[in-house]
Amino acid sequence: MRFLSDLLACLRFYSRLPVPVLAWETQPHAMLDFAKAIRALPLAGLIIALPAAGLLYGAGKILPPELAAGLALSLFVLTTGAFHEDGLADTADGFGGGRSIERKLEIMRDSRIGTFGGAALVLSLLLRWAALVALLKMGPGLAACALLGVAGLSRWCGLLPLALLPAARTDGAAFAAERPQLLALLIALALSLALLALPWAAGLPLTRLILAALLAGVAAAAMAAISRRQIKGQTGDVAGAAQQLAEITFLLTLLLRI
Repeated sequence: MRFLSDLLACLRFYSRLPVPVLAWETQPHAMLDFAKAIRALPLAGLIIALPAAGLLYGAGKILPPELAAGLALSLFVLTTGAFHEDGLADTADGFGGGRSIERKLEIMRDSRIGTFGGAALVLSLLLRWAALVALLKMGPGLAACALLGVAGLSRWCGLLPLALLPAARTDGAAFAAERPQLLALLIALALSLALLALPWAAGLPLTRLILAALLAGVAAAAMAAISRRQIKGQTGDVAGAAQQLAEITFLLTLLLRI
C-alpha cells in the first residue's frame, strides 16, 4: 500500500497525468516526500513515458522517423508539463546571466525565458529528437524501449543534486523538501537499472546500456558540481537540468560508433 501511494505521489508531482485518489490516501496532493517516496520514481518515470513510447512505436511503423520522433517528443513534453525542460531553461538563464549568487537565484525564479534558457531548450529538444530519429532507424521497438528505459534512469539522476547539495534558498520547494534517504535512493537506483532490461531485450547491447547509465550519472553529478560552484547549493530547477543532461547523455551514448 505504501509503495503504491509513493508511486501515485510521484506521478502527481512529475506529470500531468490524471491520477486517481485512492481510499486510504489522506493527503494526496501534499508535497512529495522526497526522503522516502522517491523510491518509486523510476517506475513513475516508466508510466509517464508509456504514452510517448507507444506513439513512437506506432508512428515509427507508418511515418518517416523524423515525424515519428517529433510527435513522440511533443507528447512526452505535454505529459510532463515540460517539468524538467522548465528547470533546464531557468538554470541556464540563472547560471549564464547572473553575476552574484543572489542575482542567479533571482533570475532562476523569474518565469520569463532569456537567451541562455531559450538556447538550452532548443538544444535539448534537438538532441533528443535527433537521438530518437537515429534509434528509430534501428527499429521502432528498440527506440520505444530505449525511451522507457531512460525515463526511469534519468529521473533518478535528477535526484543527485538534491542528495548531494544543501538547498540554495531558505524558501521554496527545494528548501521544504527533505534530502532523499540513502535507502530510498538505492531502491530507486535498483529499479532504474532493472528497467534497462527493456532496451536490452529489444536488442541494445548490455555493455552499451551500462556505459550509458554510468555516463548519465556522471552528467547529473557534473550538474550538481556546477551548481555548487554557481550558487553553493541546489534548487528544483537544478534537479530538472540534471535530469535533462542525464537523458541526453544516455540517448547519445547508445548511438556511439565504438
